[in-house]
Amino acid sequence: MRPRDSAEPVNVALVGAGPGDPGLMTVRGLALLRRADVVVYDRLVDPRLLDEARPDAIRIFVGKASGHHTLAQSEINALLVRHAERGRRVVRLKGGDPFVFGRGGEEAEALAAAGIPFEVVPGVSSAVAVPAYAGIPVTHRGIASSFAVVTGHEDETKAERSVDWARLAHAVDTLVILMGVRSLPRIAAALLEAGRAPDTPVALVRWGTTDAQETVVGRLDNIATVSQAVRLSPPVIIVVGEVVALRERLAWFGLAADGPDAPAAAEAIAAAG
Repeated sequence: MRPRDSAEPVNVALVGAGPGDPGLMTVRGLALLRRADVVVYDRLVDPRLLDEARPDAIRIFVGKASGHHTLAQSEINALLVRHAERGRRVVRLKGGDPFVFGRGGEEAEALAAAGIPFEVVPGVSSAVAVPAYAGIPVTHRGIASSFAVVTGHEDETKAERSVDWARLAHAVDTLVILMGVRSLPRIAAALLEAGRAPDTPVALVRWGTTDAQETVVGRLDNIATVSQAVRLSPPVIIVVGEVVALRERLAWFGLAADGPDAPAAAEAIAAAG
């Protein structure tokens, strides 16, 4: 919208809060948060980040969960425009990165259409940070030289689904699937049908980068059973690929955080063969 060194004031900043660990917030994002008049924030933003805002800053929760939205996206867009038009400095604080399945592009479009100056502050994306905290590099020399980030929860209003699981099965070495735990049986079946090896390692990481992080590992042919056995609920990130096996050596965070359901997962894996 404008060069960083421009004297033109920025009314709205679309700021990525990172994947959960407040220490992964960027320096630029934190500076903008601390001087904001209004903070519009999502469900997965760590509450400790909100403490960084001024005591008199207006805090507005617009979190979304599957099947329940505090506000519709159009209402969030209008909210940002309304506060900006009143001369307030607005920070739209979004989990992960604003432009990675965060609808930041839609909000930027609404601001541009209204003539509101804005800035985008990229955040550490959960797509790479959560696997890293689970000891899984999405690429690794000799094992994986490519990865793709895919949504497992497409817009139900679209006429056609755009995620081609058959192509993705062999297009990249590592698949990182966001918002896909409820669709996991369908996704795993589609990848298997397309010829991805049944013994491909798969990891499910819940509440990644936080103290509540849990990781469950299985194979492509049994991960749906494992997931149902341990009853993992969102937010969960799915990692499919040989790099998952590196976790056995590289796990460094939350070593005891494979969760109280780890025995159930082990039993499910054994039952699934």
